[in-house]
Amino acid sequence: MSTALLKRVPSVRRVRWVLPALLLTGVACAAVAGMVAGRAVGAGQVAEVLAGGGDATARHVVLNLRMPRTLVALVAGACLGVAGTVLQSALRNPLAGPEVTGVTPGAVLGAVAATGLGFAGWRSPGAVVAAACAGGFAGAGLLWLLAGRDRGDPERTAVHGVLVSAVLSGLTAMVLLVAPGELGSVVQWLVGSTEGRVWTHWNLLWPWALAWGAAAWLLAAPLTLLRCGDEQAAAAGLRTGRARLAALACAVALTAGAVSVVGALGFVGLLVPHLAFALCGADLRYALPGAALTGAVVVGGADAGAQWLSRLLGPALGSDRLSIPAGALTTCVGAALLLIVARRRKEPT
Repeated sequence: MSTALLKRVPSVRRVRWVLPALLLTGVACAAVAGMVAGRAVGAGQVAEVLAGGGDATARHVVLNLRMPRTLVALVAGACLGVAGTVLQSALRNPLAGPEVTGVTPGAVLGAVAATGLGFAGWRSPGAVVAAACAGGFAGAGLLWLLAGRDRGDPERTAVHGVLVSAVLSGLTAMVLLVAPGELGSVVQWLVGSTEGRVWTHWNLLWPWALAWGAAAWLLAAPLTLLRCGDEQAAAAGLRTGRARLAALACAVALTAGAVSVVGALGFVGLLVPHLAFALCGADLRYALPGAALTGAVVVGGADAGAQWLSRLLGPALGSDRLSIPAGALTTCVGAALLLIVARRRKEPT
């Protein structure tokens, strides 16, 4: 190989920076799309405000409404992506997303029940997080008990998870029936929405996400061993029970933090880990940050897409105030992707 040709071959170090750069670019694109997707203020006015100009109305919309909403969407997506990756690694189950392990439905039930009973609400966001955490741990614990010896079987665990999730969702519906006056304020947790998220939500979410995200990354090495199997992990000196418990605590806390702010965004925690492993490989030192960035792109993009879709369908349906929740978009797209993956797995090789 000639010297000139060798110079054309990218170095390993350069290649390693390509993927993070692409993911960061994706996050930036999702953020820009979210900032300019709304109805009231156009892209030119957004740029003007970000440059320090703009009238009072435009500055209020951009700085107090769109910016915190966009940031919350990105960080919530990062939380769910990391939570799903940790869950699937700790349980060695590719179907162990927060949505099908009782964690997300439990967190929703905790938040809704606490709000319906008057113990929490938007004026006490810390109480919502605490209630969501309690519900998430209860949901995961219920699945753990029901799965019993079938915990090592991914498909059986997924079936038990769906059953637990269905029961918890039914209990949530019962709470809504008991406390119908709170329906307007809690329905967003059921679908998953970023509308109306302001700096209060951002200030609540980012420290929580940073702390538990860092804790999850510190567990990268034990999680990598757990993915190899309990026997191999124990042979390497890992206390598997403690490591798995710590990992589950991180996953539940990250899920609860995201759910308490944006609700149950369907399929994000289930599918993002698969994307992260496909892009970043099995080494969790890279897969976990990759899942955070991928989750941010997915939820940020879904939020922007939902806003654009609302602008498109609103006039056609005669409703200028139509607002499609981001959770509806992630659920529809995620279900379609899961169906495609399931059908491909059934095809003979």
